Amino acid sequence: MEGDFFAAVARMKYIERWGLMRSSRVENLSEHSMEVAMIAHALCLIGNKRLGKDLDADRAAVIGLYHDATEIITGDLPTPVKYYSREMRETYRNIEKIAQYRLLEKLPDSLRGEYGEIFKGRDGEEYIRGLVKVADKLSAYIKCLEEEKAGNGEFSVAKDTIGKSVEKLCEEYPEAGIFVSEFLPSYGKTLDEL
Repeated sequence: MEGDFFAAVARMKYIERWGLMRSSRVENLSEHSMEVAMIAHALCLIGNKRLGKDLDADRAAVIGLYHDATEIITGDLPTPVKYYSREMRETYRNIEKIAQYRLLEKLPDSLRGEYGEIFKGRDGEEYIRGLVKVADKLSAYIKCLEEEKAGNGEFSVAKDTIGKSVEKLCEEYPEAGIFVSEFLPSYGKTLDEL
C-alpha cells in the first residue's frame, strides 16, 4: 500500500543484529545504519580533504542509512548462513531484490525512482558504494571492540575475522586506512577520556 514506506523503515529499530552471538548490549538495525552513515560520510570527506577526491559525502550518508533496510522484511540473516555457499549468497541476493521491490512499492510513484536509486545505485557511484561497504565492515568491527571492552569474549573470533577484512579494505580504500589509524583508537576510550 502506498505511503507505508517510512513506517516500515522506522521498524529497523526492532531488528536486532548479531542474532547468534551473546552480546553485552543488543544493537539494533537503526543504530547500526546511523553509524554506517556517519562513517561513510566521514570516509568521503577524508577522501575529499586528504586525498584530493571529489566524493559526494551526503550521498554516501543516505546510502548508509538505507543500506540494510531490506532486513525489515528479511530479518538480519547471520553471516555464517548468508555466506555459507555460493548458492546461498545468490539466493539471499534474490531475496534482497524482492525485499527492495516490496519496500519501494510502498512509496508513491513520485518518490519511488529516487529511493530506487538509493537501494540499487546510480551509474558512476561504485566507489561511494564501496565506501559504504567499508563503513559497514568498520561498524561491525567497532561492535566487536565494544563487546571485547565489556569483557565479552564471544566476539573475539569475529573481531579477528572482521579485522582482517578491514585490513584488506584499507589497502583498496586509503580513506579507510586514515579512519582506522586516526579515529578507531578512540572507540576504546571511556567517556571521561573522550
